[in-house]
Amino acid sequence: MRPSSSPASRLLTLLLFVVIACAVPEARCSDRRFPHLDRVRELHRREGSSSAEQEAAARGLLERLLPSHSASFEFRVISKEQCGRKACFIIINHPLFDGEGNPEILILGVSGVEISAGFHWYLKHYCAAHISWYKTGGAQLSSIPHPGSLPRVPAGGVFIQRPVDWSYYQNAVTSSYSFAWWNWERWEKEIDWMALQGINLPLAFTGQESIWQRVFQRYNISKSDLDDFFGGPAFLAWSRMANMHGWGGPLPQTWLDDQLALQKKILSRMYAFGMFPVLPAFSGNIPAALKAKFPSAKVTHLGNWFTVDSNPKWCCTYLLDASDPLFIEIGKLFIEEQIREYGRTSHIYNCDTFDENTPPLSDPNYISSLGAATFRGMQSGDDDAVWLMQGWLFTYDPFWEPPQMKALLHSVPVGRMIVLDLYAEVKPVWINSDQFYGVPYIWCMLHNFAADFEMYGVLDALASGPIDARQSDNSTMVGVGMSMEGIEQNPIVYDLMSEMAFHHRRVDLQVWVETYPTRRYGKPVKGLQDAWWILYHTLYNCTDGKNDKNRDVIVAFPDVEPFVIQTQGLYKSYGKPYSTRSPKNYEKGTSNDAYEHPHLWYNTSVIVHALELFLQYGDEVYDSNTFRYDLVDLTRQVLAKYANDVFIKIIKSYKSNSMNHMITLCQHFLGLVNDLDTLLASHEGFLLGPWLENAKGLARDRKQEIQYEWNARTQITMWFDNTETKASLLRDYANKYWSGLLRDYYGPRAAIYFKHLLQSMEKNEPFALEEWRREWISLTNNWQSGRKVFATTATGDALNISRSLYMKYFGNVDLLELEGTSSLGESASL
Repeated sequence: MRPSSSPASRLLTLLLFVVIACAVPEARCSDRRFPHLDRVRELHRREGSSSAEQEAAARGLLERLLPSHSASFEFRVISKEQCGRKACFIIINHPLFDGEGNPEILILGVSGVEISAGFHWYLKHYCAAHISWYKTGGAQLSSIPHPGSLPRVPAGGVFIQRPVDWSYYQNAVTSSYSFAWWNWERWEKEIDWMALQGINLPLAFTGQESIWQRVFQRYNISKSDLDDFFGGPAFLAWSRMANMHGWGGPLPQTWLDDQLALQKKILSRMYAFGMFPVLPAFSGNIPAALKAKFPSAKVTHLGNWFTVDSNPKWCCTYLLDASDPLFIEIGKLFIEEQIREYGRTSHIYNCDTFDENTPPLSDPNYISSLGAATFRGMQSGDDDAVWLMQGWLFTYDPFWEPPQMKALLHSVPVGRMIVLDLYAEVKPVWINSDQFYGVPYIWCMLHNFAADFEMYGVLDALASGPIDARQSDNSTMVGVGMSMEGIEQNPIVYDLMSEMAFHHRRVDLQVWVETYPTRRYGKPVKGLQDAWWILYHTLYNCTDGKNDKNRDVIVAFPDVEPFVIQTQGLYKSYGKPYSTRSPKNYEKGTSNDAYEHPHLWYNTSVIVHALELFLQYGDEVYDSNTFRYDLVDLTRQVLAKYANDVFIKIIKSYKSNSMNHMITLCQHFLGLVNDLDTLLASHEGFLLGPWLENAKGLARDRKQEIQYEWNARTQITMWFDNTETKASLLRDYANKYWSGLLRDYYGPRAAIYFKHLLQSMEKNEPFALEEWRREWISLTNNWQSGRKVFATTATGDALNISRSLYMKYFGNVDLLELEGTSSLGESASL
């Protein structure tokens, strides 16, 4: 709503002029080192949505999030000149508020995103509210006062200017790990969340297969040819990156059409907020049929990417060399087709030609020629194109020594490529690459692999890393970002990281962590503040530099003969710390040992004490859904690590031939799995049912429903072409602590292994490893093809269940020291 030219409106305009003039520092010139980025910013200003559209988008967000206060706020878009030529938002007490129903707070910003971020800043810092994903508890808004009594801000207003322009969001694989089954209703919530966090540079990958279909049709590539090229709905990310093809497909035409329609809605809303959605570009990944139609084209047959037997039906994709003229032609057509279909572009395109695919030659001249040609493919379709590239290859692949890295980065004009320092919170590349050799980059937090569940973070690195990078000598940092593989976990990590888009100095975490539980739960509770102080110094202070990838025994069961499992020096036992073994590299499929041991970087007895505080003070905030999520997650974390220790006790008993003790411990482990399932069932954020039902919900008929559900079940268990006795190398990579999955799959799998342990002892024979694998793989195949329906709503009282499990496992006796007792409550059968 824009005010009319009434006297009140004219007075408001005059007052705003005075407020802005006082708030904004002397205007600064933009960074002239990258003139093309300045041009792109100017294009965004000229080609972007109107001020009225952006204000309307922010108002729509307000009405969806806080409809009771829709009249309490007024939003206005202002120019960058009014913000010191930088992106900013300004929060002021509304000059015309008289207590009679007029807006109380006025928020101004250079875009709908800035206004939304300012709205969130006000709710967070003046109303002690908290915004997180629905699955992690949703929004805590109970602390916001009633309309007419909102907190006033300082008389001079609140002026927040971004230190760097871009706030990036997503990873190339988030589209499959987290977004695979989303409809518009879910996407609308996510775009609102992005705007509130100030995200203005999100990936927009949905629906691209339909564009590819049109491009390849020009080369007489049929739908059946593309059936072998596109992956299934849950595996599209990896077929897009040329890691594999065809797995989980074929894609029905209705899927292609529906996803394209969805993409148009996504882009429309992103543009309405003033975001700059990043579209995909051609990386060289081509269907096999194209090679057959152009036999003289320069095509590389890529190697195996984690399939069991290098089956060409799934692996070993074809990559068109960027130096081939056909590459630029296809790249141009793809960009042009997107612009034609969507009607606009932000001029920023993602392309990851070498993501987990090593180039065939290391000659820097060759690398440079590939990079230059890749960019020409984009530029030929959009003369103002900027290449956005994930920097994961520089962390993942030792191929990229300084000469190769520099050759790729300098293969395009400086300012025409932006690199995502994808894992900067743990392994920053900018430090050892002389600021990416002068190329602009975005400091990113990767944090999560495969959307798995683990309470983990490096808060200190988040609070200081982006600041140190930006203030370093000759810094080329142009943004901050969140590049997690999967979302909807660890809300404290994302709450802090999104804030870093607006901080000019290091965050005082002592103050920030102290206020976090008050915002999260809606009221201050000293005991919960103490608990979070513990969690900050332990779970969220991982400083060993190791990749965190959840390999808890329950969700990532060891596929090894028991005598090779080490039983000393692995973990810190509850209350009895001893030396930890160095964790392994957790990249896909890599390990220097028989199996990947769970990563543990803290004393578990301290976390048990934090849980005790949650249970002691839980009644004070139990009406908070955010508290219930955190309680279930913390109880899950504690019991999962406890289960790891129980498993080691089982192996010790097996090695020492203590049959009765081993049987008791096995029953205890299986009972624990079932108990965990009951706990997880008490919160919507830990249910298997929604993942499967959302997959089926996108189907148009029964055949598609079966295919989509199989895709959903397969992604979270075992990928690829396992044989009867050889499991996929990507088993349990996207493991999940979801109710239904534990009781229906993880528990029965563990029971099979324990059965073979017992038979080995009874018969005095070696462990039947091949038979274990045969039964486990059969269980997996049957479960993936199953149609059992799982709950989509929570059941049970989370606080009572957590208290009961605490008393059962930690209340009276050290159950890890069991010596034959079988009084363990309800246990699963062997």
